[in-house]
Amino acid sequence: MDVHVSLIGRTHLTREIYAQLREAIVEGRLRPPEPLPPTREMARRLGVARATVTAAYDRLAGEGFITSRVGSGTFVCQDAAQLRLAPTKLRTESALRPRRVWDEIPLSTAFARPAAFDFRMGLPDLSLFPHAAMRRLIARELRSGASAAGAYAHPAGDGRLREAIARHIGVSRGVICSADNVIVTNGMQQALDVVARAFLAPGEQVAVEDPGYRPPRWLLKSLGMRVRGVPVDEDGLMVDALPRGTRLVYVTPSHQYPLGMSMTLGRRLALLAWAEKHDAAIVEDDYDCEFRFGGRPIEPLQMLDRAGRVTYIGSFSKTTLPTLRLGFVVTPPSLREAIFKAKYVSDWHSPMPLQAALAQFIDDGSFDRHIRKMRNIYCVRFETITGILRRDFSNHLEIVPSSAGLHVAAIARAASVKQIDTVVHRASAHGIEVQTLARFAIDQRPRSGLALGYGAIPASRIQEGLRRLRSCFDG
Repeated sequence: MDVHVSLIGRTHLTREIYAQLREAIVEGRLRPPEPLPPTREMARRLGVARATVTAAYDRLAGEGFITSRVGSGTFVCQDAAQLRLAPTKLRTESALRPRRVWDEIPLSTAFARPAAFDFRMGLPDLSLFPHAAMRRLIARELRSGASAAGAYAHPAGDGRLREAIARHIGVSRGVICSADNVIVTNGMQQALDVVARAFLAPGEQVAVEDPGYRPPRWLLKSLGMRVRGVPVDEDGLMVDALPRGTRLVYVTPSHQYPLGMSMTLGRRLALLAWAEKHDAAIVEDDYDCEFRFGGRPIEPLQMLDRAGRVTYIGSFSKTTLPTLRLGFVVTPPSLREAIFKAKYVSDWHSPMPLQAALAQFIDDGSFDRHIRKMRNIYCVRFETITGILRRDFSNHLEIVPSSAGLHVAAIARAASVKQIDTVVHRASAHGIEVQTLARFAIDQRPRSGLALGYGAIPASRIQEGLRRLRSCFDG
């Protein structure tokens, strides 16, 4: 390992070499048994006499930080790990301060602790993903080097994956698009980010569902937008409540997050008419559309759009692995070039070997087979949870009608937000992780209730988990 020692402006050279090497060892940047450069090489690098370096090394050896072996070299001593001290404080306090908006944004700890009974939202069943098949596809791409041709690629992403996405959502969701209008992103968050960068200017107003998914709100605020929460009812986003001056509306119409209802056709048509009248854009997040268990499929807003107002975004976090961090944007032609450029200045492009492997995973039918398998499994879990909630929680909770996705919401019949918080804390102490609806409030009054995910908990664990949760209502 190259060892950096700076002697610029220093006069006591031996002391400086000793002090900087000692600090690197104490702070763990140099670890046992890593080698140090030979004294002759270090002297040449630093432009000093060899005797200067030798004197510094001798002092470090005498204090037990390094050891020399004839014919092998000089190494950090094994015992040096026991001498590790607290890191040296910065010599000066930085005058740099972050923008205030970052004080409002917490880092997520939603999945920080494991749970014996995991009812948290947003998690698919990772144990049932065909890891071996995906590993083979990724390894093949890395071996062949085909996905690295040209070193850097177009910001829109791998052409095969864009074609595969266009085919998949065209068949499964009725989305009207070609591969030319698909941009591959690092998950849904970046999909929204590049759309906002392409369409909005700092200071413009954006509307989000309330209650709703909180990261989009924080993302848009970090870009300098004014974000307003708009209430939802049993029909979805309340279009009449959209504030004047709104330039973009972010919605989850197929499976409202977190309440779970689908936006009615009348409300969807009203939203499209509103966007055209007010020269606004709509971002439609179809985050878990593949998992529908009953009822007629809900047409995406994008399919109903005739004025080019809707940008459709999705991800593979719920259908494959969240850690792949692959999502996509289907953009109206008018925004395509700007979104290409927004993606380019953001990170150039998403990892090409992963994109190529996912394209093959879709093209060879593995993706569809996995979706069908998981849909059946999640359907059983959905029916199990809703059945138990109706039977054992009827005095406490009322289920919000839903027939899709990886979670179900339930409104508290009488318990306050504070009382539901107490239930959740009790449950956590008994190994049950579940989320309150109140945590998803934006501007409106928080709703009292629970959101229960079933992606991460096997059907065989649901009954016992809910039995324990039920006992938490009684204290």
